[in-house]
Formats: sequence, structure tokens, C-alpha cells
Amino acid sequence: MTELLVVLAIGICASSGVPGLFLRRDSMTGQWVTTVLSVLGAALGIGAIFAFWATGLSRPIALPWSIPGAEFDVAMDGLSAVFLMPIFLVSLLGNVYGLGYWRQTEHPQNGRRLRFFYGTLTAGMALLVIARNSILFMVAWEIMALSNFFLVTTEGHKSEVRDAGWMYLVATHVATLCLFALFAVLHVTNGSFTLVASSQRAGSSGTAAAIFVLALVGFGLKAGVMPLHIWLPSSHAASPSHVSAMMSGVVIKMGIYGLMRVTSFLGAPSLEWSAVVLGLGVVSGVLGVVYAIGQHDVKRLLAYHSIENIGIIVIGLGLALIGRSLGRADWIVLGLAGSLLHVWNHALFKALLFLSAGSAIHAAHSREIDHLGGLSKSMPWTSLCFVIGAVAICGLPPLNGFVSEFLIYIGLFHTLGSTGGTSFVWAAFAVPILALIGALALACFAKAYGAVFLGTPRSEHATHAHESPQSMLWPMGVLVVCCLVIGTAPTVTMPILGRAIADWAPGLGDADSILAASAPIGRVGVMGLVLILGTLLGGIALWIRNRRQSVERGTTWACGYVAPTSRMQYTSSSFAQMVVGLFGWVLHPTIRKPKDFPLFPAPTSFHSHVPDAVLDFVVLPIFRFAAWLFSWFRVFQRGNIQAYLLYVFLALIALLLWS
Repeated sequence: MTELLVVLAIGICASSGVPGLFLRRDSMTGQWVTTVLSVLGAALGIGAIFAFWATGLSRPIALPWSIPGAEFDVAMDGLSAVFLMPIFLVSLLGNVYGLGYWRQTEHPQNGRRLRFFYGTLTAGMALLVIARNSILFMVAWEIMALSNFFLVTTEGHKSEVRDAGWMYLVATHVATLCLFALFAVLHVTNGSFTLVASSQRAGSSGTAAAIFVLALVGFGLKAGVMPLHIWLPSSHAASPSHVSAMMSGVVIKMGIYGLMRVTSFLGAPSLEWSAVVLGLGVVSGVLGVVYAIGQHDVKRLLAYHSIENIGIIVIGLGLALIGRSLGRADWIVLGLAGSLLHVWNHALFKALLFLSAGSAIHAAHSREIDHLGGLSKSMPWTSLCFVIGAVAICGLPPLNGFVSEFLIYIGLFHTLGSTGGTSFVWAAFAVPILALIGALALACFAKAYGAVFLGTPRSEHATHAHESPQSMLWPMGVLVVCCLVIGTAPTVTMPILGRAIADWAPGLGDADSILAASAPIGRVGVMGLVLILGTLLGGIALWIRNRRQSVERGTTWACGYVAPTSRMQYTSSSFAQMVVGLFGWVLHPTIRKPKDFPLFPAPTSFHSHVPDAVLDFVVLPIFRFAAWLFSWFRVFQRGNIQAYLLYVFLALIALLLWS
């Protein structure tokens, strides 16, 4: 029954944008129809997920398909349910948000296209996570990939948007080629295209290694694991903000889902490959947040934080794989529980941050941090939502980001050994690195929130900014409530996580009992409630005190000047200068500043830029060299049919001689 409801929800979401294609471009009617259908489909999907959690019943659907080897085979399990929830929830909230953010009357040229592909993107991802046939999986994967491309290029009249779209398209189809090879190897191993556990017939160690590498590259590209992240920052920045929320909160998690699904087939992987996964998580986490600190574009800053949080998720998965390699059930449970819960948490607080940033961009007409400022006065609700998302993403209590990172911390500490089991000390080195990631994230969001919402406005648009409409505020409010609920009542998620862990490692035993014995999750929730109560009491006391005495008001950060201007405050560059300098060996920042100051200096400027080292120093030079190399073959393109026949004749002669 649950599978049937999910398939029905997928159909409604996929077709939600169709009615709008036949209605007027300059009317809101089509947008309202699409939104109602999208909300209906997403709500139906969420209801099906809750029904599955309540009953535990799953009735797979298997229908014949004319494609050789293919079958419409879908089924729900604990792992699918965990990933389905953010798909439908973020899609529902994003569609409502779009009513105010991307109104059809203001965007008649691309509004219908955006909403149509928003629905097909939701449908493709939902079909992907319930698919149990690899050909059906690839069909859903391609629907997701192409829909995402058309969403990234919504404003295709801008050159930077087109560049971002083509970069995404190349990256996603490299991933697709890897997955073709992956499922071909799995077909040889299993004898069918059905996605089932193959631990009993995993084949040789070479076959297992090939499966692991292809999965790591193919799904790692989609997830944005460093150094496979090259498409992610520009695509997130170029998209409309509710599309960025969907991409960051959900789309990149499809790579994580694929990696988890495939590793569930392999049984106990080698310790070396498990350590590689953990290492990639560490690299992604540290470099993601370091690159974020150096950004001037608020959406690129958030995009690099997606890489950071993917790193945290992969650290948890790496810990679970190491536990499976060494037979440590507690490592498996803690690592996978932290990883899966962070999939949820990142979807919630990153969607919240992108929607909040989109609200600020919608009001101030700029993504540049140094063109914003002072928005907390004119946009108090947006400011509050952004700061709550910032606290959550930094892993601070009492919000949800702390809970999932706490589980991963506990699991990493367990690797130091105990009296009753194996130890793997190298994994414990991820503990201080995880702490470093949190500290750098705190510094980055102190910069982002301070420069965007505090101080004084830095541009004319920021001066006249106003709060966003209710259709944009309510989705952010729902995400805030979700972050608070998971942060203060994390025990409600434990049975859901336990079911997913049991599906990932069927022979593990009672995951709920292991989780309850290994991590004091109940105490974490109580401490969160105490912290919230203390904060509220302190705020009330401060408010009463200010009411009883006069408060002198002045300009923020006036620094003693009689007539300060908006230029006399920290910029994004100046705030991050020290951290960028410390990591200059990897960031390679470029700075343009005046060389000297004469007695009567002319107007001058300062500019800093942090390039993406992998993209700008590795990938693009390789592509430029390849383009130069292949340009020499243009001499053979003479447009003469006789010359082409000669080439064919010479090729046949060469093949005959070789054979």
C-alpha cells in the first residue's frame, strides 16, 4: 500500500507543471494550479512514509517492462524512507516559497519551465530511492539529472548561468557513465539487473574493488565529495534560491543514497577502502568550510558549506564501513546513525539557509555580501531564520546539527579501543578535525550573518529592503520548527534510524538497543530544552532591565567617528583575512590592491578572490589542453567526400593489417 501511495505521489508531482504550460504566461493561475498539485503530491508521499514507519508493511510492486532486463520494480524499506522524507518535504516547502520568490507575473519567460522541472526533479528523485531494478534506477537518475540541468539554467540568458549549467551537465554525465559501468559489473556478479544484496556472490576481490571505485566516483560526483565537487558551487549560486535549497538539501544526497545502497550489497569491505571513504570525508569537510570562508557571494558560501556537510556525512559512513570491516557493531550503528541523521539535518538547515538568503537577495537584489548589510532591522523574521540555520549548521546545541555530529563524535571516540573489542586509532584522528570543521563553520557564519544582517546597509537596495511575503516566511518557519524538534527531542528519530541501519546491515542485530547503550541521546534532548529555557529567561530579564532604564542608541560600529559611513565596517574580505591567510597554501587567494599611496592619492580599490583550486588549476587546464590538441585534427575536415572515403579506406587497411 505504501509503495502504491508513493508511486501515486510521484505521478502527481511529475505532472504538476503540465497544466501551467497551457495557461497564460503573465497570469498567476498556472502557478497556483502547479503549487496545489505539487503540495498535494508531496503531502501524499509524506503520508505514505509515516504509514510505513507506523506499520512497517511493505508491498513491493513489480511490473513487466518491454526493455530487455528492465522491470518496474519498486519497494520501500527503512533506507528509502529516510531519503524520501526530505525529497517530499523540501519540494513542498519550495513550491510554496516560489509563490512569492519567483512569481509568474514577474518571470513570464521562465516561470512555467521552472515549475515544470521542479516537479519532474522531485518525481525523479523519489522514483530513484524506491527503484529495485538498476535500469529503472538509471532512468530515474537521468530524469533527475536533466531536470536539474534545466533548473540550473532557468536564467539561461546570463553567460555565467550557462557556464554553470554546462559544467553541471558534463559532471553529471561523467557520473552516469560510471554508474553504467557499475551496474554492468553488478549484473555480471548477480546475474540480473535487480538491486539486491550480493555479499554471498561478491566475486573476486578485484570485482569488489571495481564496484567500490565506480560507486565512489559516480555517486561521489553527484554528492560533491572533494575533489569531485567542481560543478557544485557555481550551480548552487546560479540557480533560483528555492532550487538551490532543493539541490543542496536533497539532490546531492542522492549520491549519498547510492553509495549507501551499493555498500549495503558488498558485505564487509576491505579496511583500506573503508579508510579511504573516511579520508575523503575529512578532506571534504575541512576544505569545504575553508573555501566557504573566502567567498564574497552568499550563495557560493552556502554551496561550499554543502561540501563541508557532505564531508561530515561521509565521515559517518566511513566509520560504519570500518566497523563492518572489523566486526564492530557499535561503530556501524553510531557512524551510520550519525550519517543518516545528518542527511536529514543538513536538508533542513541548509534549505532554511538558502531560503533565508534568497529572501535577503529578493529584497536587496544582490548576492554579494559586501552589497548587503543592516537587513536585520528591515527583515527581522528573515534574520531570525538565518541565524537559527547558522547555529544549526555550526553543530551547536540545542539545534539538530549538534545531535548528528554528537553521534559521529561518540563513534569516533569508540575507535580508540575498549577492553572488549578491536581498536582503530587512525579513525580517532577525525575527532579533532571534526572539531576544527565546527570552529571554522562558526567563524564563517559569524562573517556571513554579521556582514549581511548586522551593521549598516552597504547599498541603496539594502537601504530600502523590506520583509518578504508570508508565502516565503512560512516555509522557513516550518524548517525552523523541524530543526528545533530534532534538536530537543532526538529520541523520536532513533527508531527510524534503527530501521534504516537494519536494512543496511541485516545481520547486525537490534540496532536500537546498541544505539541506546552507546549514546545518551535522551540526555542531549533534555540539555537542549534546558538551554532554550535558560536563553528565554535571560532574554526576558534583559528586556525587563531595558524597560526600566533609558538606553542610549547610536550607529552600529561607529568606531568613534562623528559621521561614519557604511564603508567604515568589516567587509567579507577583511573579516576572513586571517583564516584565508592561514590556509593560503591550499586556497591560493589572489589580491589586487594599490602598491603605494602618494601624498594625494587618487581613488583606488581593493579586490580579493579565492579560486577553486581543483577547477581552475587542474580541470580547466586539462580541458584547454585537450581542446588545443584536438584543434590540430581540423585539417582533416576538408568537406570533400573523396577525402572522407580515403580515410575510410585507410582505416579498413589498418584494421586488416592489425587483425
